[in-house]
Amino acid sequence: MAKTKFILPGPETVTVTGQTIDKLIRAGDGNAALLYLYILKTRGQEASDEATRALDKSAGEIADAMAVLARIGLVRLDAETAGDASAASPPSTPLEEEPRSYTVGEISRELTPGTDFSMVVEETQCSLGKILSPDDLQKLFWIYDGLHLPAEVILLLTTHCISECRRGGGGRMPSMRYIEKAALTWEREGIFSLDKAEDYLRTLDALRSARGEMKRVLQLTDREFHATEKRYVDGWIANGFGAEAVEIAYDRTVSKTGELTWKYMNTILNSWHGRGLHTPQEIMEKDSRPEGKTSGKEQKSAQQKFGDPNHEELLRMQRILKKVKEE
Repeated sequence: MAKTKFILPGPETVTVTGQTIDKLIRAGDGNAALLYLYILKTRGQEASDEATRALDKSAGEIADAMAVLARIGLVRLDAETAGDASAASPPSTPLEEEPRSYTVGEISRELTPGTDFSMVVEETQCSLGKILSPDDLQKLFWIYDGLHLPAEVILLLTTHCISECRRGGGGRMPSMRYIEKAALTWEREGIFSLDKAEDYLRTLDALRSARGEMKRVLQLTDREFHATEKRYVDGWIANGFGAEAVEIAYDRTVSKTGELTWKYMNTILNSWHGRGLHTPQEIMEKDSRPEGKTSGKEQKSAQQKFGDPNHEELLRMQRILKKVKEE
């Protein structure tokens, strides 16, 4: 059977990033995906009644689809339509995927005293301890106007970026490019309110703490994880492993290979995950070592999490391990 190629005509071509496609797929709403393509094609210049005719959908279906797009952060409803879902219509433009350049006049109009953007500029300059350059203003205005992050979210984002740079050492302030990249991540994560921003930062703090515990048990406290190592560690955290379970896998890896071998250790943890073993107690009871005994580190890890088992309990665990080995 001959292969068929599908080629988009140049003048009609629109670009959608992989992140946007992922959002649409996760939303699982065909009408929302169709409406988003329509908005891209028309650049949001058509109102909801034109969309209903072009897409052969009812006004209610268009309103529901628009609500989905707003929820996943791909469009922004204006103040008039946001309060009435049934009247929702395509916005003037979809959220922008790439930075655009603004004229001096466009930015100056938003710098009028008392506007949200003028407040963002003033607070950002105060936080960074410098006057923003014209290029800095371009980037900040794109975050505000192109990504549609609210003023209060931008200020929290800037504070977060400053903290991240200070944590990294050197005491240098983040560049506006650094803040712009972080803003793009927040937009892709759908962070358009203070509540969501605070939840996101709490998640980052928890992840940072978990990574710190992993560094401790892996004896890597003198350096940061490399990119590949971080992917392994984040995967283990996502699979539900705590530092104590990882320490057991580390002990077995070093005993077998003589060093920290990431792929070997990852194989152990993936095996446990596939069998539903995530806590030290589950691992000790259901995954025996060749000798049918736990190592000193494994026993110490379990004691830290569950307390020092008495002699009878230890014997019971050893009998279980021996039985599993014989099977």
